[in-house]
Amino acid sequence: MQEVKKVITEVGTNEWQVVVFFLGDQSFAINVDKTREILRWPGCRVIPDSSAAMIGITSVRGEVLPMVDLRVFLKIKTKTELEQCKVIIAEFNEIKLGFVVDAVERIYRINSEDLDSTLTGKYLGDWVLYVIKRDARNVLLLDYEAIVQVISPQISMSQKWDAKGIHELTQDIGNLSAYRIIVAEDSPLIRAQVRDVLTAGGFSNLTICSDGKEAYDKIMKEGAHYDVLITDVEMPRLDGLALTRRLKENPVTRDLPIIVFSSIMAQDIKAKAASIGAKYQITKPEVSLLVEYVVKIIKEQKAKEERGAA
Repeated sequence: MQEVKKVITEVGTNEWQVVVFFLGDQSFAINVDKTREILRWPGCRVIPDSSAAMIGITSVRGEVLPMVDLRVFLKIKTKTELEQCKVIIAEFNEIKLGFVVDAVERIYRINSEDLDSTLTGKYLGDWVLYVIKRDARNVLLLDYEAIVQVISPQISMSQKWDAKGIHELTQDIGNLSAYRIIVAEDSPLIRAQVRDVLTAGGFSNLTICSDGKEAYDKIMKEGAHYDVLITDVEMPRLDGLALTRRLKENPVTRDLPIIVFSSIMAQDIKAKAASIGAKYQITKPEVSLLVEYVVKIIKEQKAKEERGAA
């Protein structure tokens, strides 16, 4: 067992760390904040009627975990036998599982600006979000949330909310189209699900951005006004914590309410987000809370305005 040791970085500096691993001859990466430990192959037991990539379950210190073979999922040919593989124990979206990989290299410290998304969705397929340019090679960062939702649809965020119940939350706050919500999220799948749940709640005045830099530029545009920002943490160019810090340090935007909505909302990440001014921190499976917290923010703002007018 190899524990993943993180280097503490200053909050909101746009820097984070990734574990680099191999599938065949290709290098891939996963955020350290999604990674708990790295194991030698522990063996596993087959799960009937499961996806081919869900190769079984294993027990790690008394905890039963599903095992996903990324080589099978991505259709990557390899000569490495399972007994020689490594397993990355990952935790995000309130689930814990093992990713089977050929080998693990090391942890690298990167900047969000190192993530290249120019080929995303065009030539890299559905599961690669970014290319990290490191040394003379290209390291691919995968959309792990989307991969897990495809392998196990029962954990999909779309099944975590009730449209009727969400709509009821917004009954007494007036004209919903008057409220402008801006969203910064890099995963196409999650962007669609966030749009769906906000629309189900009755919010139609939405601005959806694919990274923090795009959101920042729109917020800072002369004459722009937004009532709420919803932001992911792990994004290219400008990550969610750096975006939050930048907005809160600017007198023009410091009062903008911010909800951090991420798959890696461990207690330390929540504390970091709160320390730089994020009003709420939500883990991605709790997608229905987005509408609840947006409504809370709107009601708090209305109450503040009424007190000011009194």
